[in-house]
Amino acid sequence: MAKEPKSGVQVNEDLIRKLAGLLDETGLGEIEIEEGDSKIRVARGGTSVSYAAPAPMAPAAGPGGAPAPAADDPASHPGAVTSPMVGVCYLSPDPKSDAFCNEGDTVKEGDTLLLIEAMKVFNPISAPRSGTVKRILVSDGTPVEFGEPLVIIE
Repeated sequence: MAKEPKSGVQVNEDLIRKLAGLLDETGLGEIEIEEGDSKIRVARGGTSVSYAAPAPMAPAAGPGGAPAPAADDPASHPGAVTSPMVGVCYLSPDPKSDAFCNEGDTVKEGDTLLLIEAMKVFNPISAPRSGTVKRILVSDGTPVEFGEPLVIIE
């Protein structure tokens, strides 16, 4: 059942209820999904459920009227590999092993870059293309969010 609030944004209450149930089932504190231009975030610990559609923004103009590049924003880098899930990031298969990759390493498409543990499952994050690892943006054992940039490959 979808409702349209006063703002004109359509809200899918069934989806929000399913996400809230998934929070209870998994013990996560929050969950967020994006579909097209819509984003739904459900968080535990309060009565806050948010639903947002992106506001149109005019790009900042640089010299010659071209869009200005983002000021060292890793998420906007064309070689950014982003997290497909919420979890804990691990740079090696176990604490005694070397990292899957280091800055400056050459990787092939499909090579494992790191692992993300979600719900007690270790999910390998593979290189989407061949290239050189320019930056590793996460530390071993740190939590990561959906869509967070993890590695830059050029």
